[in-house]
Amino acid sequence: MATTGISANRLEILQIADAVAREKSIDRKIVIEAMEEAMQKAAKSRYGADNDIRCTIDPRTGEQRLSRVVTVVEVVENPDAQVTLAEAQARNAEAKIGDAFVEPLPPLDVGRVAAQNAKQAIVQRVREAERDRQFAEYKDRVGEIANGTVKRVEYGNVIVDLGRAEAIIRRDEMIPRENVRLGDRIRAFVYDVRREQRGPQIFLSRARPEFMAKLFAQEVPEIYDGVVEIKSVARDPGSRAKIAVISKDSSIDPVGACVGMRGSRVQAVVNELQGEKVDIIQWNPEAASFIVNALAPAEVTKVVLDEDAGRIEVVVPESQLSLAIGRRGQNVRLASQLTGWNIDILTEEEESERRQKEFAERTQMFMDALDIDEVIAQLLVTEGFATVEEVAYVDPAEVASIEGFTEETADEIQGRAREHLERIEAERDAKRRELGVSDDLTQIDGMTTALMVTLGENGIKSLEDLADCSTDDLVGWTERKKSPASAKTRGPGGPAEVVKHKGVLEGLEFSRKEAEDMIMAARVALGWIKAEDLVSADAADADAAADGEAAEGYVAEAGQST
Repeated sequence: MATTGISANRLEILQIADAVAREKSIDRKIVIEAMEEAMQKAAKSRYGADNDIRCTIDPRTGEQRLSRVVTVVEVVENPDAQVTLAEAQARNAEAKIGDAFVEPLPPLDVGRVAAQNAKQAIVQRVREAERDRQFAEYKDRVGEIANGTVKRVEYGNVIVDLGRAEAIIRRDEMIPRENVRLGDRIRAFVYDVRREQRGPQIFLSRARPEFMAKLFAQEVPEIYDGVVEIKSVARDPGSRAKIAVISKDSSIDPVGACVGMRGSRVQAVVNELQGEKVDIIQWNPEAASFIVNALAPAEVTKVVLDEDAGRIEVVVPESQLSLAIGRRGQNVRLASQLTGWNIDILTEEEESERRQKEFAERTQMFMDALDIDEVIAQLLVTEGFATVEEVAYVDPAEVASIEGFTEETADEIQGRAREHLERIEAERDAKRRELGVSDDLTQIDGMTTALMVTLGENGIKSLEDLADCSTDDLVGWTERKKSPASAKTRGPGGPAEVVKHKGVLEGLEFSRKEAEDMIMAARVALGWIKAEDLVSADAADADAAADGEAAEGYVAEAGQST
């Protein structure tokens, strides 16, 4: 092709350019530019690399023009591409520094090596243009479903021919136990497109929740039109899934719309997902009601929310326990993913035993701390008091309002509670000093003597020690370890083992954000970083979070682009 491109007649050059542009789906202009560069390269190998040689091909006629450009300079450093002002003025009296003379060159007749080099230049330029076209085409298709044909399977990774590009479905993004063969038609979710050295890499997934959301958008017109909205999806790929939907039109049942006549719509999604069972649940803004729905088909007796900890306690009859938990905990795990809450499931008997134990422990705690008899302690627990702090600092009228209590009794109990807390605080402060924990730590917001004792016991005794910590050091971290793959099968290893690494503040109900804030405050106090840097970083995090929320809008916008 390139040999013809250098020595061919005008018509053949244009025919070659048109054919390559069609085959590679790139602009004809790019092919012609590649031919021009190849011919310039061949001409430089003939006349010398120091020459400034230009080649132009007329895109309408195919006429080729070779020329050498010579620039007028004061001091000649490259005789092949530069001339002095005197030499230039001998050609043209009006010449001045910086002018350029264009000298036509005769048609080029190159040898086999030069022709091969020219061909390589054209091929490389065309390949780069093809990669740019593929990246530009697919980078805007992230979040959509792509259709293709299985081209090959390599160690469990599936290479998919999308027609004008290749994509990959990695082994962990396939539905488990799903078998595909060469030539099979396949649909998958485009979750990433990256520009890499070897060309754009298009990553597909059939295991992600977004794939299911997009499938429902294709099968359910109400979702495509925005009348029914998918709020969240949780999947155990190849086994079971839960999807929460809500209708913006009170006359349309969102669950019925997704199920379809005789289950036709949901069955189409199930077939695509290799028989994965799908529970369609009506979303509810009230967390308790939503979680009850999410645990279907199990029946729930009672729920208790702990919003601060992000946990919910669900009480079910003994006969419903296995159904609520599901096989290998699948039902409760999917419900937790769907709702965003950590769910604890108890039977009615377990809940009763736990409450009795909790009641007895709190009663004994009040008896020991406040030096009161069992009846008074039980009255405090019955009224909802859980800690000595609550008793000490609540409105006195609230304690006095307990049946059988007088104002004098309430004052006495609160006085004992404060004395107990002061005594505990003094003991902790003495312990902190004994451990050698610096007073400087008290300037950190949220720092308490209990925290300082715990830090001191773990060798963190100064601002420098705290500033040198990472968030993981304080609150711990979770690591997932997979068992090694079989050497024979080269298949995936066993199930992932979750290893919990404890932090210094384990058991103190200390959040990761609070730990990070304390570490940053210590670094600011020491001058390692500036407070304004933290403010700008927080603003950037807020912007990133907003972008993330917008990106998650695929569920709200599912099906809006196909």
